[in-house]
Amino acid sequence: MVHIATLAMILSIHHSTNSSQATFNVDAAAEKQPYSRMIFGGFIEHFSDQIYGGIFDPGSPLSDKKGFRKDVIAALKELKLSVVRWPGGCFASGYHWKEGIGKERKGTPDPVWGVTDPNTFGTKEFIEWCRAVECVPYICTNAGNGTPEEMRDWLRYCNKSGKDLRVDYWSIGNENWGGHEIGASTPEKWGPLVRKCADLMLECDSRIKLAAAGTDNRDWTLPLLKAAGSKLEYLAVHGYWLPLWGDNQMPDYLHCIVESEGPEQTIARTIGLLEESGFRKKIKIAFDEWNLRGWHHPGFPRKQPVDPSDTVASDLIRARVKNAIPSQYTMADALFSASFLNSCLRHASDVGMANIAPIVNTRGPLYVHKSGLVKRTTFHVLSLYANKLQSRVVKSSIDSPALLSGERSVPTVDGIATVNPAGSRWTVVLINRDPEKALSVQLNIQGVNLNGEKQATILDGDSPDAYNDEAHPNRVVPRTVKLTLKHGNVELPPHSLSLVFLSSRTTKHN
Repeated sequence: MVHIATLAMILSIHHSTNSSQATFNVDAAAEKQPYSRMIFGGFIEHFSDQIYGGIFDPGSPLSDKKGFRKDVIAALKELKLSVVRWPGGCFASGYHWKEGIGKERKGTPDPVWGVTDPNTFGTKEFIEWCRAVECVPYICTNAGNGTPEEMRDWLRYCNKSGKDLRVDYWSIGNENWGGHEIGASTPEKWGPLVRKCADLMLECDSRIKLAAAGTDNRDWTLPLLKAAGSKLEYLAVHGYWLPLWGDNQMPDYLHCIVESEGPEQTIARTIGLLEESGFRKKIKIAFDEWNLRGWHHPGFPRKQPVDPSDTVASDLIRARVKNAIPSQYTMADALFSASFLNSCLRHASDVGMANIAPIVNTRGPLYVHKSGLVKRTTFHVLSLYANKLQSRVVKSSIDSPALLSGERSVPTVDGIATVNPAGSRWTVVLINRDPEKALSVQLNIQGVNLNGEKQATILDGDSPDAYNDEAHPNRVVPRTVKLTLKHGNVELPPHSLSLVFLSSRTTKHN
């Protein structure tokens, strides 16, 4: 629903008395930097209802003959999802791929998440699902209780057995820097192990692209790169800025939005390590797990299967349903996600992949239930970026007032400028993080027509806490409007993401 007051504010270009002023400068003469569409990726794990009852639901009237939810496939195609990482996550560190292939499969107790995995969704199903979604499969191997030989054999099964299951992207391990992980390692041991695994895998198929579990921590990543950097295409890092693993807090908008610069800081630190190691030009960052909110899984992950009679563990497993509370996924999540993608785009020469974690259910942009689905606020952000941006990024800078939350602050405005290769069409992305106030922004882009009516797409809500749920699936949806720019001045609604479509000036010839 478009509210009259909001629409009037959008169409108004004059400076309102309560608007702050920001400036967005774009260096139109700078290099037009291509970016990887792999940053529009996702992640799916054998956790809760992400796989079973999420993307895979045999017998459902909404599923195809293979058991894949057709409505989910259609929605993910809308996102132009580029790559999906699987089977974990922490789950990967206890997963043995041979249990999920062939006709005779048995359920296996999952030591990590405390349930029994039926193994009906395995490697073949994952790759077939990726083909249905039209995305690239990316497999995370078991560097927990698995072996380098097991990784090589998994690769051989996909790429060398004649089964038409080609997978080009592989990751060695998941969060092996952490004590929570099966196979938790040390900096001294991790690099040599990665090198051994990489040698076996590359000997089997030299065309694959390898990532390995890293961090923005110097003590972990420099030894890894020294030992195995010559074998890698990507350094895999993760980021969740609200760690809600054990306590499912629901912080207010400002507490969430003030985390928006966290991704940029992680990327910058990781770039520094790549530079220091000498691998910056060769290895790119794969931010292959990211989200504002950490998944809620009190008492887990673990390293041994749960006793079926353990009622305490059963209660903890049931508590994961709190991830599905719709009111958690507000405009704060949407604008944080936009800020994350802006950070990746600003560092397009260094960030080669990013995978929102997960893509379906838990904290994902798509909530799937038995009779349908809900596109959360974050879904629409991913869709806008995947469908509306131009293919090049141009250097820009912002002069913005600060938005305060207690003793912390974040710039009120964030933005990115994209352009087509010819330099004729522009999509300028602007975020107003202020929960209550419209904000006037001065655009400066030399050679671009910044006067008159311009097409724009805006994502906001009737409140900073607006969210979508089964009863109100379209409370927050993008809307197309026309903005009248005067010498580059544009007014942004509060708690909003705006994409403004511009063109370069043309000279008329008689």
